[in-house]
Amino acid sequence: MAAYTLTKTRFKDGRWQGEIAAEPADAPAPEVQVSLFDAPLRGAVLSPTDRPGRWALEVPVPPEALGDGVMTFLITEAASGARLGSFTMIGDEPLAEDIRAEVDLLRAELDMLKRAFRRHCTETG
Repeated sequence: MAAYTLTKTRFKDGRWQGEIAAEPADAPAPEVQVSLFDAPLRGAVLSPTDRPGRWALEVPVPPEALGDGVMTFLITEAASGARLGSFTMIGDEPLAEDIRAEVDLLRAELDMLKRAFRRHCTETG
C-alpha cells in the first residue's frame, strides 16, 4: 500500500496549492477528497508533475466558505480515508482571546485528568 505525503506550496488568488508525494514513487495517483464541515467540496484538481510519484493539488476556496469564524478544510485520500493534511482560514476579528481561553480550559481539564489518574493509580496500586 502506498503512503502519500502532502506539502503546501502556496495560497494565492483564492486557491490553496500543494504537492502530494507517493512512497513508492511508482504508486498510483491518490483519489483526493476535500471537505469543509464534513461536507465534500468540489473543484479540487490533482494533476501530474514532471517528477514520478508526485502530483500538484489545487483547491479553490468557494465564496460560501468565506465568513466569520474558523474554517478548516480537511484533505483526505478517499479510498482509505487517511488524512493527508488540512488548511485553515480565519475570517473577521482575530480569535486570539477565544483561543487563549480554550487553551486555558484544555490545560485545566488535562491537569484534572492527571490528578484523577494519579489518584486512581495510588488507590489501586
